[in-house]
Amino acid sequence: MRTRFLSKMTNGEAEQYLNRNDIIYVPVGVTETHGALPLDAETVLAEAVAYTMAEASDGLVLHNLPYFFPGGTIVARGTIQMSVKDGMSYLDKIAKSLLNQGFRRQIYITAHGPAYLTVSGMARDFFDETKVPILYMDLLKAAESVNFDLIDRFHDMTIGAYKMLGRLEDVPLNEPESHSVTYDVQHMLAGMNKNPGNRLGKYAYQSGAVGSYFYEPSDHMATPLLQTPEEREAHADAGIQAIHELIQALDMPNIVDSLRQVDDYTKETILPKYGTHLPG
Repeated sequence: MRTRFLSKMTNGEAEQYLNRNDIIYVPVGVTETHGALPLDAETVLAEAVAYTMAEASDGLVLHNLPYFFPGGTIVARGTIQMSVKDGMSYLDKIAKSLLNQGFRRQIYITAHGPAYLTVSGMARDFFDETKVPILYMDLLKAAESVNFDLIDRFHDMTIGAYKMLGRLEDVPLNEPESHSVTYDVQHMLAGMNKNPGNRLGKYAYQSGAVGSYFYEPSDHMATPLLQTPEEREAHADAGIQAIHELIQALDMPNIVDSLRQVDDYTKETILPKYGTHLPG
């Protein structure tokens, strides 16, 4: 295929695809402070992973969704705020449009901790209303499911994502330490410990236990120091390899087939049996 990004296709190409398949990946992003990396770092990672998943399973990608709930990083003036409720409503409209267009198998991808607050609720409400199952894959949970060490490789994968999307030059070099940037993990942890909300965070998933804000923008992420184009390239290449390793381990053809099986089970077993009193 010339491209798997839906928005880069002609309508004719999109319709040709829909005549033979119905899979679309939707990377849901965020625009927030991210140390020495650009504000859209976690959006770009989700997009690159979604594209790699689409290649592995003959799907398409609906990208350019970078403005969703950021969490406590709104203390940084570059972070864009979107409420959980508004984000859910917007995604719900997109999901319904995609369904009407013929994309029955929809898979939502995020690389941002608090994203589940938006996407999980949307996916469940969408199913209750339409009776069509859609899948949400949080990269951290997906990696855990195949024993893949995402934490240690996260920044390489993010830098690699910029290269995969032809944007490696957007990753800056020699960013000085500042209010927004730290290369010292201990400094980051010390700042996080100044937030009493972190003591309560253990009782639920990220940002789901209690509302709080970061002490300063640099507390969100201690990023690697990139001094030369060669160093940046090396991190990117290692990250691209890691992305491909993760997608291979996940076995996307099996995942999209399982999603079809859930759909068939719902239509053929559950709706005939309980359809008179199910929600929606």
